[in-house]
Amino acid sequence: MLRKLIKILTSRIVVLALLLIVQVAFLFISLYRTALSYSLVPLFDLLARILAIYVINKDEDSQYKIGWIFLILALPVLGSFLFLLCFGRKMPKRLANGTIRADARLRDLLKQDPETLQNLKENDPECAYHFSPGVHVSGFPVYQNTRVEYYDSGEAFLPAMLEELKQAKHFIFMEYYIIQTGTMWNQVLDVLKQKVEEGVEVKLIYDDFGCYSRIPAHYDRELNQMGIETYRFNKMRPALVITMNNRDHRKLCVIDNRIGFTGGVNLADEYININSPYGYWRDSAMKMEGEAVTSLTVMFLGMFSYLRKDENEIDYTRYIGVHRVEQNKDCWYQPFSDTPTDEIDMGLSVHLNLVNSARRYIYIDTPYLVLNSDMLGALCLSARNGTDVRIMTPGIPDKQTVFQITRSNYYKLIKAGVKIYEYTPGFNHRKNVVADDMCLIGTVNTDYRSYFLQFENGVLMHDPHMAETMRKAFEAGLEQAEQITLEKCQSVNGVVRLYRAILALMAPLF
Repeated sequence: MLRKLIKILTSRIVVLALLLIVQVAFLFISLYRTALSYSLVPLFDLLARILAIYVINKDEDSQYKIGWIFLILALPVLGSFLFLLCFGRKMPKRLANGTIRADARLRDLLKQDPETLQNLKENDPECAYHFSPGVHVSGFPVYQNTRVEYYDSGEAFLPAMLEELKQAKHFIFMEYYIIQTGTMWNQVLDVLKQKVEEGVEVKLIYDDFGCYSRIPAHYDRELNQMGIETYRFNKMRPALVITMNNRDHRKLCVIDNRIGFTGGVNLADEYININSPYGYWRDSAMKMEGEAVTSLTVMFLGMFSYLRKDENEIDYTRYIGVHRVEQNKDCWYQPFSDTPTDEIDMGLSVHLNLVNSARRYIYIDTPYLVLNSDMLGALCLSARNGTDVRIMTPGIPDKQTVFQITRSNYYKLIKAGVKIYEYTPGFNHRKNVVADDMCLIGTVNTDYRSYFLQFENGVLMHDPHMAETMRKAFEAGLEQAEQITLEKCQSVNGVVRLYRAILALMAPLF
């Protein structure tokens, strides 16, 4: 039975890939035949130059513009066509407008407590600076009365989540980029089915691309029949459309607006190291209890409202119950989400603020070090200013092409004083940043996809105890990591260096 399922799933991937390849090849051949047949190549050359000038003057990330200019001028016919189709990280109107409307309907559920904000500004103005973009630009409140717990692996995270799921009384909301049939998901599913029988509302959102080949086709129908209200985000189609670029990369579990989980861990067996395709899978997650969980609840409801495709008014306030826990008065928490539907690059802004403000140290865990010019410059400047800047990347990558782009950034960073480490036992999937007493955990990678193309989430915290815990977790990883030196970067074969440079140039386009 298992072999038959694998065979079916594999055939779906092959068919989809072949259809896409055929479409790309047909497009490429048709464009060039048309251009040659009607002597339009000079016209496309002129168009390419005009488009290159247009790109230079656009208000976009500089590396993103360089990638497009290279493609347009190197391949005028195909590059010009792809530019007109895709430039500006366009999203289909249905997806963009639908998610924007859904978020707007629920924005009133998020209220910033004026007293909390005033206390923050009076007690720690420098800390308030970090939270300001989220509060004043994106509308994400800062909370106190919240308690957090850190998990330094998927194996530690799973039993904690299962225990809290079993305590659910009213509702369970889950939104994940990946779920996969296997040990981890089966344990979660057993609890969800039991909760449905007890009358608990269970709602699930998963990304169709992220789950492709991991679960049966139309798995949402099976789950709905079990009483789990399930939706697929951005359903996969065998068509060359730009909408496939926009994925729901968020990872949320909310229970009764009392408990919330987030982090890098998806619901698949490699995240708890039952399967080990890339060595040991190093990951992390966190639990929140208290007021700050409300923002996670509203994030889920925003996406749920869009996918439900029901414009009728729904009383979502019934999911927003107040739950406070006593915590250190000097701790502050701001859950946030980031979407490609607006001009506010929240994930990138949070990363840049942490790098620019760090005085003693900043430690970054990331699976993909695909930096835009702003982030690259900020890291180099911080190191030159004397801050202890350290970055840990995978030793065994899950994507070889992205790994080569990651390594293409090493030389500039190390030359500026940044310390780079590769986690030798396996794949480092953590998306953590800890800087002095500030820390961040969530789903945002240091790459273009997370910054500009995907739906993401994270929790920004001023919590000295949490920061210390995350700092020690990073330092524990250093014991199993290899520090990359300038000499090692310089010893790389010239052909490999050229290959990496070309990939880095094109990285923002994918």
